[in-house]
Amino acid sequence: MSKRNTPQRRHAILALLAEQGEVSVDALAKGFATSEVTIRKDLAALEANGLLLRRYGGAVPVPQEFMVEASQPVSRHKQAIARAAAARIREHARIIVDSGSTTAALIPELGHRPGLVVMTNSLNVATALRDLEQEPVLLMTGGTWDPHSESFQGQVAEQVLRSYDFDQLFIGADGIDLQRGTTTFNELLGLSRVMAEVAREVIVMVEADKVGRRIPNLELPWSSVHTLITDERLPQDARQQIEARGITLVCAPVDN
Repeated sequence: MSKRNTPQRRHAILALLAEQGEVSVDALAKGFATSEVTIRKDLAALEANGLLLRRYGGAVPVPQEFMVEASQPVSRHKQAIARAAAARIREHARIIVDSGSTTAALIPELGHRPGLVVMTNSLNVATALRDLEQEPVLLMTGGTWDPHSESFQGQVAEQVLRSYDFDQLFIGADGIDLQRGTTTFNELLGLSRVMAEVAREVIVMVEADKVGRRIPNLELPWSSVHTLITDERLPQDARQQIEARGITLVCAPVDN
């Protein structure tokens, strides 16, 4: 195989990894008649797309707990919220997409927006981004893997985020406390708050049935939120309470 045929070589690396369960830089360089530097670049690119994990001297498959479980159909409400969120993104925007099923629904809506730069802490989001027609520049936080939230967290991720600035953050929530803000079952709150700090607009994406759900862990206070996108099922009294706080509220219509 020509050493210049990068896509085919990377596809072959993945095939070898699936067959052998582990690959080494030295063996791959010899097998493809190319340099170890080139192989390391291949492994780095494949890791950035969530297709393997690098280890000293080589790479191993992504552990099962890192992978998306059997695909669940995206609800019509999530799809409506994702369409409304995507409509707020300008061409060449720099955005953060947090982990979560509602925020992940945003990714298929981004395929025709050129020049995007997308930062994420989610392997699922990263993998979906690479399948887009116009693949954006992908940035990943790195950090410590948290199996509960299926995302990278911790000080390394926070330091990476603080190295950039972004136009918008798209973030979900386990619940919306109408008095306090967004709430979560996850006790790892630091990264979400850093994401909000480095973005000029914080956009919360949440289905209407989570509004009013009170969970002990406050993630983002209302003072950190600019826009809340939900679906048309949101009760009128909740709409009034949210808008009274100066939050831009979007209640997305669901297609029949």
